[in-house]
Amino acid sequence: QVQLVESGGGLVQAGGSLRLSCAASGRTFSTYGMGWFRQAPGKEREFVAAIAWNGGITYYADSVKGRFTISRDNAKNTVYLQMNSLKPEDTAVYYCAANSVSGWPKRGAYEYDYWGQGTQVTVSS
Repeated sequence: QVQLVESGGGLVQAGGSLRLSCAASGRTFSTYGMGWFRQAPGKEREFVAAIAWNGGITYYADSVKGRFTISRDNAKNTVYLQMNSLKPEDTAVYYCAANSVSGWPKRGAYEYDYWGQGTQVTVSS
């Protein structure tokens, strides 16, 4: 079993920054592909970013490319999402996800077998 706990969400003005963290339990975190997804009210969950087991490969949604950065610290069992130049349309609940089967980054939510509880990010205009 893997438990994921997100933190770092909050209210920020447009143009501001936030850093989300996702702490994972378990001794095999360093072998997992990890991802961030988000879900806005009335919308489906969408892919934001993903990172390979060693941090060597990252993928981003076009909507966040150049503004968000995903990273990980395997010694701390933690994955991060640095969000800069935030826009009101970034408002959503952000979820961390783990793929315990593959260490490669994946864009599909169905590829992930463990999910955190989510953290709210609200960007005011």
